Amino acid sequence: MYELLEKIDNPSDVKKLNKEELNELAQELRNFMLETVSKNGGHFASNFGSVELTLALLKSFNFDEDKIIFDVGHQSYPYKILTGRRKDFSTLRQYNGISGFPKTEESKYDFFNTGHSSTSISACLGMAKARDIQLKNYNVIAVIGDGALTGGVAYEGLNDLGFSKTKMIVILNDNQMSIAPNVGGLSDYLSKIRVNKRYNEFKHNVQNSLNERNWFLRLLKKIKNSVKSLFVPTMFFEDLGVRYIGPLDGHNISEMTEIFEKVKEIEEPVVVHIVTKKGKGYKFAEENPDKFHGISAFDPETGEVLNKSSKLTYSKAFGNAIVNIAKDNKNVVAITAAMRDGTGLKQFAEKYPNRFFDVGIAEQHAVSFAAGLATQGLQPVFAVYSTFLQRGFDEVIQDVCMQNLPVVFMIDRAGLVGNDGETHQGVFDISYLSMIPNLTILAPKCVGEVELLLKYALSLKTPVAIRYPRGGDSIELKPIHKVEAPKWEIVSKGEKVALVATGKMVGQAMKAKEILKDENINPMVVNATFIKPLDTAMIRRLVREQYNIITLEDNVAIGGFGSLVLKVLTNLKFKRTFRELAFKDRYISHGSIDELFKQEKMDVDEIVKLTKKLNNSKHN
Repeated sequence: MYELLEKIDNPSDVKKLNKEELNELAQELRNFMLETVSKNGGHFASNFGSVELTLALLKSFNFDEDKIIFDVGHQSYPYKILTGRRKDFSTLRQYNGISGFPKTEESKYDFFNTGHSSTSISACLGMAKARDIQLKNYNVIAVIGDGALTGGVAYEGLNDLGFSKTKMIVILNDNQMSIAPNVGGLSDYLSKIRVNKRYNEFKHNVQNSLNERNWFLRLLKKIKNSVKSLFVPTMFFEDLGVRYIGPLDGHNISEMTEIFEKVKEIEEPVVVHIVTKKGKGYKFAEENPDKFHGISAFDPETGEVLNKSSKLTYSKAFGNAIVNIAKDNKNVVAITAAMRDGTGLKQFAEKYPNRFFDVGIAEQHAVSFAAGLATQGLQPVFAVYSTFLQRGFDEVIQDVCMQNLPVVFMIDRAGLVGNDGETHQGVFDISYLSMIPNLTILAPKCVGEVELLLKYALSLKTPVAIRYPRGGDSIELKPIHKVEAPKWEIVSKGEKVALVATGKMVGQAMKAKEILKDENINPMVVNATFIKPLDTAMIRRLVREQYNIITLEDNVAIGGFGSLVLKVLTNLKFKRTFRELAFKDRYISHGSIDELFKQEKMDVDEIVKLTKKLNNSKHN
């Protein structure tokens, strides 16, 4: 079934293949990926689009010496398979299996850990500069998509690259999409290049002439530069000082290989523009590339997701809530950074297109843009994954909170996200947000509280962050009816031990309480709706009534909710026992959420064990 693929154990094996064999291998790769990703889930469309590009790169370069960084890394499955991980590919994104992103600890052919976008050019330039300082000679290649090129740090890297004139290759993998269709000026610019065949044909002829050392070389260079201005509105890359070549057919291995061989000889920075089709070779992904960007297990025959849950997710609850609120509140506007569907904003975008803004993969811009909207009386709601809001941290401090502007951050995928692993786990947001003045931080304990908290946040006219997990509720909980600042809720009365939980962890606490019934242990469960400010009145009550206290949060311990509570307890001279369940000071790899909670000793069994210990301690 995989006659050629089974012979590829390292990159050098690809170099031995002829044109026909490479094209056959491309089809085998697609079949092989389909077999695994349809079972495990993962990034699908981007990897199907990058097959021929990967083969051309491996055919042309020597990655025992040359270095390559895949921006984001969600298109690196073919590279993983062909660089010695074919036999392990069935473990993709599984607990203790291989990662869905490049990881240096996984293979000597992964040269940089990636997972977030737009960093490849800067990192590669660092490698290229190190090469030059050390008097070495190898190629450095950044593979970046047109979606990732909307991120500001990519332009910072390009600017420095063009200024430094360092030898480096940037492969622009242009599939006209990031997660959803691209937006903005860059997308329009690349579209003009794709269709401008006259310029590229003329440039090819001029370049051939320039390769000949003859008396009119300088004249032709002047003609070449004039033609750029005539046919292409803005020669963006070359004006920055980076030579531009393309666009090339990203599914023509021979054409790309020929160009890569020539590009290796150029002693200056080069952008090679490759045009690919997302989902290439799989009908359903070609027709619905956004659906197949990142997908759960699916039926390869029909493309339909398996075990699709009808449960209301937090993302959908938010999407429904903002549409309902926007009917009566004309000042509410919604912002996303290329994550319209993932954050639940599809319905809002369709219903209120003039009040919806997709800014591309540009979280820094999104936050400052929201601040600007807020200064003029609008109420911006920025829906963003926890892990991606990190990129807008400075703007949250400087542009929103320092000016005390009414921006609402709906922080999706807070806590563990599971199989995408360490680059995507949303376990830092409480820590990096709780230090910021003027910012209120809330967490719903169930999907039924999302709309209520959003309405409350919009009523404050100050910065608010609402964090919530991926998926839906694991246990049915009764929503609160009213938000009163900064009051916490006693979900279930009890004695001796108080489980003070926030967000998703309230459900975990209630599961533990149910188990403890059999041992006649009855902890109190408190829902900390307000992470900041804290309900100090409730904390005083717990101290006064002599409870042992356990805080529960899906965030790292350092700077987290538990540390905030402990500071208050210390000031109150708390004499009972305090414990916090939070993630340790380390990055959390990939696996199912349940597996990772167990690994981190944060699961229900651990809550039960710790509660029993405090319930039976000598203080009681």
